[in-house]
Amino acid sequence: MDSAKPRVAIVDGCRTPFLRSGTGFRELMAWQLGQAAVQGLLTRVGVPFETVDGVVMGCVAADIATTNVAREITLGTGLPRSVPAYTCTVACISANQAVTNGACAILAGKAETVIAGGVETFSDVNIRISEKYRRFLLDITLFNRPKTWKDWIPHLKKMRPLDFIAPQKPSISEFSTGLIMGENADRLVKRLGVSRERQDAYAVTSHQRAVTAAENAFFDEEIIPVVVDGNTVDSDNGPRADANQAKLSTLKHAFDKKYGTVTAGNSSFLSDGGAAVMLMSEAKARELGLNPIGYLSHYAYSAQDPVEELLLGPAFSMARLFQETGLTLDEIGVFEIHEAFAGQVLANLDCMASDDYCRDRLGLSGAMGEMDMDKLNRHGGSLSIGHPFGATGARLITTCCRRLKQEGHRYGVVAGCAAGAVGSAILIESAE
Repeated sequence: MDSAKPRVAIVDGCRTPFLRSGTGFRELMAWQLGQAAVQGLLTRVGVPFETVDGVVMGCVAADIATTNVAREITLGTGLPRSVPAYTCTVACISANQAVTNGACAILAGKAETVIAGGVETFSDVNIRISEKYRRFLLDITLFNRPKTWKDWIPHLKKMRPLDFIAPQKPSISEFSTGLIMGENADRLVKRLGVSRERQDAYAVTSHQRAVTAAENAFFDEEIIPVVVDGNTVDSDNGPRADANQAKLSTLKHAFDKKYGTVTAGNSSFLSDGGAAVMLMSEAKARELGLNPIGYLSHYAYSAQDPVEELLLGPAFSMARLFQETGLTLDEIGVFEIHEAFAGQVLANLDCMASDDYCRDRLGLSGAMGEMDMDKLNRHGGSLSIGHPFGATGARLITTCCRRLKQEGHRYGVVAGCAAGAVGSAILIESAE
């Protein structure tokens, strides 16, 4: 690594509790969860509001009423109306993209301070009316409005009673392939030979680690309590203290009903929450007398085949990151990798440990190496803590920074996969 290369200071990071969708945050809109995270971050750091030059937030299932949710969050927190804000979406790594976009603005000299992160709620996701009803409404209100009662007849003749009441079922499949991500996970683990037992064991470990972390107050420093209807929500409700291999082994297959091994127990669940980090130029952080929790040192993105390699983004993006920085797997002390599915994480680790795969598909001279599981997601991950699509990356970055300080390591990597077969890997350097 080039020690003279400019880095972006990560001043601090925080998040709301991550809750299972349909529970404690079911009445809140996404912008309100994002506002709570950003407001909490501003309060904790204590910089003047006019210091902030921009806000970038990730979001996937955008509410049509607040499509640029970053701007609504910015206005809701009381930041100056002159602060520009935009929303980006790259599926499960939307917050990763928001953070690296903010870092690029700082490195380009276009900003000194950027708030970046993401938000998601599936408690009140938009559900579309039927396509025929949509066409009917568009015709009669915008494109071919009836002027007399006779003009209504051609429109009404195209409709059936159910067209007016039957909604269009929300689709969670990949547009390019038609496959649901869970179906793709089943295909991946079968192809690579990742057993059901390994998947369930990994999921149990994720829950056990998250429960232990909560009991030891690890998350207290990063969670901003949210008041909902007079009640304070201050902890995640996803981690299961009763998770065990025997219980998970009884769950039915969620996708491939005949041969599948991916279940609800070894998959991440729909979640609501928001998260944010404050980025600054090193010079600005020094000027304000702030003590960063880490530095964003480098990043890499990848794109793979959406059928065979949809969930292998971490392996591809980390290979690129290591090629560009000259670092090796063994030199990284902390890994925070998004857990879409237990099988997805294990498949990536298997590929990284394979000489043939690393040479043939990742462009390396040999295997990256075997992952030290004590370095990986030590306090749980998306399988247990939760996965609000747009927010997860900011949580991973905050946790990585805090682990680097606590565990005394120099480098950490945050990585994830996303729909469309996109991968992200971000190199974090300790502030010590």
